[in-house]
Formats: sequence, structure tokens, C-alpha cells
Amino acid sequence: MEEAAFLHGYDPDRYDRPSVAVDCVTFGMMDGQLVVLLSRRYQHPFFGDWSLPGTFVRMDESPEVAAERVLRDKAGLVGVAPEQVHCFGAVDRDPRMRIITIAYRVLLDPAAMVALRPGEGQCLATIAPTGAIQLADQPLRLAFDHAAIVGLTLERLRATIDDAAFALLPDRFTLRELQEVHEAVSGRPLNKPGFRRRMLERGELHGTGEYEAGRAFRPAELYVCRSKG
Repeated sequence: MEEAAFLHGYDPDRYDRPSVAVDCVTFGMMDGQLVVLLSRRYQHPFFGDWSLPGTFVRMDESPEVAAERVLRDKAGLVGVAPEQVHCFGAVDRDPRMRIITIAYRVLLDPAAMVALRPGEGQCLATIAPTGAIQLADQPLRLAFDHAAIVGLTLERLRATIDDAAFALLPDRFTLRELQEVHEAVSGRPLNKPGFRRRMLERGELHGTGEYEAGRAFRPAELYVCRSKG
């Protein structure tokens, strides 16, 4: 049988077809804390709980395009590059039907955070040192398996923070700001001299010879990451 004839007679309904969705974990820094963008659910299931911005993948788009659509339509973010983290496919993860979701991570620098305008029913929840997700110091209940999605995404961010930290910083930053990002992501304080020595010895940082403005005493030198951009 020729392939054209095979495809013409092929019946896709012979097999069950689960739905495919994407969920976006959008991290940024705010007031020295790691935050994640969440949306309130106003329909069942999990009515009233918080969830990651997400959507179903359309038949005419790739998961990457669906993630970009979510970020544009639900967060107002354009030109960001979502990074695939993991596929979550537990059989009972959604009580409605069989849904497999692909998680994407986005790291926002301070300029993107300023431009970010959470809409009605959205919030920037903080990530506590323990990994708990909170709003105004109160724990939030997340719908579906979204707490696990945030947890795994955070775990992988922690594993690569030496390189990933620069995506959460402005183009020019102080060593103090770099340490602040590392501490917020790792959830623990770091020894200042040891941290600075380790960062400088990596060879990724370049001192600009310029200093931060707006500080009365001993302004810190601004650095750039050689490999950023």
C-alpha cells in the first residue's frame, strides 16, 4: 500500500487523544524577593484558587507558540522567550478530562517587571525561602498540580542560578544585587566575601568603572556579564 492511500484510510479516532495545554511560570524579582505571576480562577474546578497562566494548545500551533500567546494575552509580555521546563502528565492531574501540560519558564529582568501590568484577578506572589507560595505573607492554594510545577521550576532554577541569575538583573548591576538574586532563589543567606570571590573567579563579570547613583555612602561599582545577550 502506498503511503498516500494509507493516510487517506487512516482513522485517528481509533486511539484516545488527550488534550495538551501549556502553563507558564513567570519569575521576577520584587523588593528583594522572588515572585511568580498567578491568576485567580473564576470557574470550576478549583474555583477561587490561584493558578499559573495557561491555555490549551490549538490544533494549528506548537506548544511554544501557545506559551507565547499566553504570555502576550494574559501577561502583556511580548518578545520574551519561554523555556520549556517539563511535561506534567499524571492521569488524574485535572478532574475534567485527560490533560497533559507542558510547563514553560520565563525570567523577567527589572525593566520587564516595571512593564508588567498584572490584570484583574492576577497577582505577583512571593516565593518564601522554603519554596512556599505566599501573598501578603499568607500561603496560597494553587489549582491542579501547579504548586508542583512551580516547585520543579524553582528547583531547576536553583540548579543553574550561577548562569540564570543574570536574566533577573539589569544589564548593569552591583555585586550586592547579584547576591540578592542568588539568596532569593536559593532561599538562604550567603557569605558576602566568599560569594563575591566565587563570582569574580568565574570570569563572567566585567567591571565597568562606573558606580551606582543615588547612594550617599560608598556607591558600588557596576558590573556586566560578558555572556549576557
